[in-house]
Amino acid sequence: MSTEMNDRDREAEGADGSNGTDGTDGPDGTDHTDGIDGTDTTDGGAAVRAETVKRLEKAMGALGTAAVARMESRLSWFRRMSAEDRSWVGLVAQSGVAAFVDWFKNPARGRPAITVEVFGTAPRELTRSVSLQQTVDMIRVVIDVVENQVEELAAPGGEQQLREAVLRYTREVAFSSAKVYARAAEARGAWDARLEALIVDALLHGDRDEGLQTWGSALSWSRTPVVAVAGAAGDDGRGVMEDLRGAARRAGHDVLAGQQGDRVVLVLGVGAKLAAREAEGELPMAAAEPLAGLFAPGPVVVGPPVAELRGAGTSVAAAVNGLRASVAWPDAPRPVLAEDLLPERALDGDRAARKQLVEEIYEPLCKAGSPLLDTLSVYLEHASSLEATARMLFVHPNTVRYRLSRISELTGHMPADGRGSFILRVAVTLGRLTEGAAQR
Repeated sequence: MSTEMNDRDREAEGADGSNGTDGTDGPDGTDHTDGIDGTDTTDGGAAVRAETVKRLEKAMGALGTAAVARMESRLSWFRRMSAEDRSWVGLVAQSGVAAFVDWFKNPARGRPAITVEVFGTAPRELTRSVSLQQTVDMIRVVIDVVENQVEELAAPGGEQQLREAVLRYTREVAFSSAKVYARAAEARGAWDARLEALIVDALLHGDRDEGLQTWGSALSWSRTPVVAVAGAAGDDGRGVMEDLRGAARRAGHDVLAGQQGDRVVLVLGVGAKLAAREAEGELPMAAAEPLAGLFAPGPVVVGPPVAELRGAGTSVAAAVNGLRASVAWPDAPRPVLAEDLLPERALDGDRAARKQLVEEIYEPLCKAGSPLLDTLSVYLEHASSLEATARMLFVHPNTVRYRLSRISELTGHMPADGRGSFILRVAVTLGRLTEGAAQR
């Protein structure tokens, strides 16, 4: 219910050059049906209208009060509103009645400028307190109040004239209501998109400010845990983001989306149905898989889950760094977890990935004793050959098998697997470089 109205809107609503009806010439060649409601505008008809206008002007205050009282009795949501909002709604009702009387009084005006005359009295924020459906309910109440008093309000012989005018005016009010809410939705959508982009950018740059939670609250963000997904934007990044937002919200997630160059970053507040799967380690992929096909062609990388929006920078950074490094693994699944791209990310300069590889693979092997680390190094150097490794270490092949099994248990990666051996080799190399740097 905006307080603003530009000249173009005024022209569209009140200066279309029509009087609302088709003229019909009478026997004397004059137009007798050119009024705003299509009724007789001869001297007799004008006299009836003038008398009806006088009655309406006397009853304006009573009609507005009766409409508000009827809302109190029939609309439960109206009773729950704050006193300030109820007063604004009452003012809108009074303005509507006054604008109708003025429009009815001047049959040559054509279409009424509803947005200015009725809704212009209310603050913009009222569109957040009163939904479009509730506005429709209010219009129905006001119509009922006026229609129930037509016999008393209309001059003798002017009942039909007044009824038709009421119907036409309320139709214009309904259309204008939809227009007001459409504008509010467009403005809100544009603001939300800018705020989403700002939050995503802040997360990518590592901000953990309390303001992030406040900004998220402004977007009705409430769900946890949080997962970031990054993929290609393609030629229509805005369209990709809109598709992703729609699909994510239909799945029950909170969602923030931002385009940064040729990539789209999505931050999901995972819905309650999927949040229960976090303990099984399925959460990130379960949230991302239904959305992966909406990104432009190319890799889609999923960051690790975090507890709250303020800490989502970790997940966003992992997803974005993984997307950048994914070129080194052409056969990666789609989507792929950022943690599955740790070696590529580490080689691409991602410090967090290097630290994670050292802490999760190299350090546990060192703590388990030199035989495991030595066995792994020799095994990798000798093309994953059990016999060659056993000969070099002067142990039985079964001993090598046992040690390799222990390495898999400790690290989660199998040395005999091609991908696993690559991850282990990079982790061991980084671990030794880290130790060497600490000793210098």
